[in-house]
Amino acid sequence: MHGDMPQKERDNIMKEFRSGQSRVLITTDVWARGIDVQQVSLVINYDLPNNRELYIHRIGRSGRFGRKGVAINFVKSDDIRILRDIEQYYSTQIDEMPMNVADLI
Repeated sequence: MHGDMPQKERDNIMKEFRSGQSRVLITTDVWARGIDVQQVSLVINYDLPNNRELYIHRIGRSGRFGRKGVAINFVKSDDIRILRDIEQYYSTQIDEMPMNVADLI
């Protein structure tokens, strides 16, 4: 889902996602904020946001309403600087993904 889609089409996609009819939602930062869907347990960032404040909004889509959530970031060597900036900004460490992804869940 992206910002160039007609609003009606975006609304239909969200309706399917909220109802569970669709279990996967692929979106740009158009939905970094404002998705309050209980069943989101995994967020995959295929790129890191250039705006570090958006990072918390992206990963905050998972684990809402007291549920456990996981965020996975695909990070290229070119992105290390952005990743370190995000870590410093939020005073946290983002760990490398374990070989067994089931260990995260």
